[in-house]
Amino acid sequence: MSGTAGAVRAAAMAGHTRISTQALTSVARAAAAEALGVTPHEVRAEWSDDDGLLALSLVSPITFPPLTAVLRDPGRAAGFGGSVWDRAVAAKADILRRVTELSGARLSRVDIRISGASVSEGRRVH
Repeated sequence: MSGTAGAVRAAAMAGHTRISTQALTSVARAAAAEALGVTPHEVRAEWSDDDGLLALSLVSPITFPPLTAVLRDPGRAAGFGGSVWDRAVAAKADILRRVTELSGARLSRVDIRISGASVSEGRRVH
């Protein structure tokens, strides 16, 4: 790299780049909505400091097949990714990975509280 190109690159990299809490929250809500089968506006997200890293707390409903359909065919739950518990546990890792991947933020953990169930006839595997 020539001296001029190096100076231009260094100048372009000088300064700070920050992602606002609002932008991080939007990314987190979208990732959680995708993982849980709901819309982003149904997801609440809050951030806290966890020893210098970000801890994400989410409250969201989860999409699930009608219970009568699950009673008739227990395999229906598997088509949605398993039990509510299994899906919430899997969603935590998926959300942490996606938010980190999309934002570059370093998260220590993701906590999820399931606030309800949205009944859906369609099969959903994530």
